[in-house]
Amino acid sequence: MAFFTHQVIRGLSSSAVRNAAIKHVTIIGGGQMGAGIAQVAATTGHSVVLVDTNEEILKKSAKGIEGSLKRVVKKKFADKPDAGAEFIAKVMANVSISTDAASVVGSTDLVLEAIVENLKIKQGLFGALDKVAPAHTIFASNTSSLPITDIASSTSRLDRFGGLHFFNPVPMMKLVEVIGTSATSQETFDSLLAFSKALGKTPVCVLNGSLTSVRYVHLQDTPGFIVNRLLVPYMMEAIRLHERGHGSKEDIDIAMKLGAGYPMGPFELLDYVGLDTAKFIMDGECWAKDPGNPLMQPSEMLNKLVAEGKFGKKTGEGFYKYK
Repeated sequence: MAFFTHQVIRGLSSSAVRNAAIKHVTIIGGGQMGAGIAQVAATTGHSVVLVDTNEEILKKSAKGIEGSLKRVVKKKFADKPDAGAEFIAKVMANVSISTDAASVVGSTDLVLEAIVENLKIKQGLFGALDKVAPAHTIFASNTSSLPITDIASSTSRLDRFGGLHFFNPVPMMKLVEVIGTSATSQETFDSLLAFSKALGKTPVCVLNGSLTSVRYVHLQDTPGFIVNRLLVPYMMEAIRLHERGHGSKEDIDIAMKLGAGYPMGPFELLDYVGLDTAKFIMDGECWAKDPGNPLMQPSEMLNKLVAEGKFGKKTGEGFYKYK
């Protein structure tokens, strides 16, 4: 009887079921992005479960969230230490951790993954959770480059699947790219938009198909979505400019900061993002989907640095040295 009831509940597809506000969030991936999203969601009053396969990673994530909140307190509660301590305690009370995703998605409104950029691994994760998550639960990926349509294909809830691409560091960056596929329902898309706004973020819409009531820019579910689709070719062209001897990396960075008003030059940004991440995006979806585009051509200099393990700030050296 319990099984039958569960199947009936999973079969419900009314807009009333799907369009409920997102209050309970399960975030898969305890790395920098996952922890950052968890912090923002918990700060805005959402109940958050942060999931990873490793207990030590989760403990480190929780400690990192608390450390980040302490920095917030120094600015917002400088003269009110008791209020600051209360703020931290309240936010942390909204966060719990688990190493078993299947056991915690039973009451969640949104499952958001922020794990490794590997299509098969993401498909495997969502395929497994699709079997145990409630009918109303929305699935979303924080992928920066993989098509949401391909990830969603591993599930039976294509209408309740979308993308929420946050930017690093999540607590500071205001933008969220909300991605819909041709199968994403209007109710799901509206819920993802509302959730993004509830986090205090500004959403922009990346669409595949036509959700007629959405009053935002319509764009195909293109590799890299909006930001990376424009940003990665820009950074790659900066590398090629340097490779051709048309400018030093220092001068190119200064030129873009002072001439275009960018807070970071392209080489500084590459080191911050991670050269391995930039190469992954280039070699993966961007290059594979548009190999004839000269802006998507690989860079020998970038490949060499990555092969040497020089990924940027996180390794102490990339285009610049940080040790």
